[in-house]
Amino acid sequence: MAPSVSDIVLPVTDAFADLKLTATKEDKGPSYPFYYPYYDPNEKFPPTEVYEHMDPGAKADRAKPHLLTPETNVTHLSPFLGTEISGVQISQLSEEGLNELALYAAERKVLIFRNQDFKDIGPDRQIEIAKHFGRIQRHPTSGNVKGYPEFHVVYRGAEHDRLKEVIPDERINRTQWHSDVSYEKQPAGTTFFFILDQPEVGGDTLFASQVEAYNRLSPEFKKRLEGLRAVHSAFEQAESSRRRGGVVRREPILTEHSLVRRHPVTGEKALYVNQGFTRRIVGFKTEESGYLLKFLFDHIAKGADFQIRAKYAPGSVVVWDNRVTAHSATGDFNPGDRRHAVRLTPQAEVPTE
Repeated sequence: MAPSVSDIVLPVTDAFADLKLTATKEDKGPSYPFYYPYYDPNEKFPPTEVYEHMDPGAKADRAKPHLLTPETNVTHLSPFLGTEISGVQISQLSEEGLNELALYAAERKVLIFRNQDFKDIGPDRQIEIAKHFGRIQRHPTSGNVKGYPEFHVVYRGAEHDRLKEVIPDERINRTQWHSDVSYEKQPAGTTFFFILDQPEVGGDTLFASQVEAYNRLSPEFKKRLEGLRAVHSAFEQAESSRRRGGVVRREPILTEHSLVRRHPVTGEKALYVNQGFTRRIVGFKTEESGYLLKFLFDHIAKGADFQIRAKYAPGSVVVWDNRVTAHSATGDFNPGDRRHAVRLTPQAEVPTE
């Protein structure tokens, strides 16, 4: 049997530069050093090409017999999104079960699986499962894993805290609502996030239903949004990385997307704007675009009755549909605590209204 990835220790002194694991008696370092964030300034990616995406949820049995078996325990967190699941291992799902997972993530928006062995099945198997849902995005600026650019590593510890650089202390509120990599021509779809180390308290993720955010709008207001397109930008992310001496593996792009998009499997309409990457509305003057986007950003951020707070523990795996949700990290835990997680981000279809 192949060793657990928790037993694989790679040297990090050649990981270009200043990233060093400093273990003490109190801190033995990350539980999974294989997934420590890696930055190679010589690693470059070509522009991302459009590919034909077929959502596996379209092939799923609506009853989901391979996912929701008699042994599966399900607890809904909100009428609009969020379901906790135990009693089933993602790693053991058949092709039919993975199709049902895609459909269930589209329907419930956010699925939180408990006590999973996903973190221990090795990088190749993890990538193989995620590829079932689409081509995996390779992030242009975040830490990845040496030899595995498909991984987006989320790491905060005493020796490595990028959160302060991305969201500085000058801000009162450190939430940042976004949909992952919405600047891509084909943004994220069914997304995987697995936890390796987690603070005892804090470090949760806030999720909001962009479907319910759209549904709350009046019929007349919805008419005003029909046909509108918004510009999503990767430039700020790239420039921020350059300013702090980080990597930019692929040159940034601007992409126009429909302001309202329709999910290809469920048919639900959802707002598709986010504070993180949406910059302006096409055809609007600066002040007009700013006022409308501010209203929509505030609507999403303040909609506590269509939001959930996902709490994690080592072994948790979150599967969510980035097409119909927005989310924000919460940097509310002790800076000395370690939070270590990994995201796999399959890309879905070009958004359409």
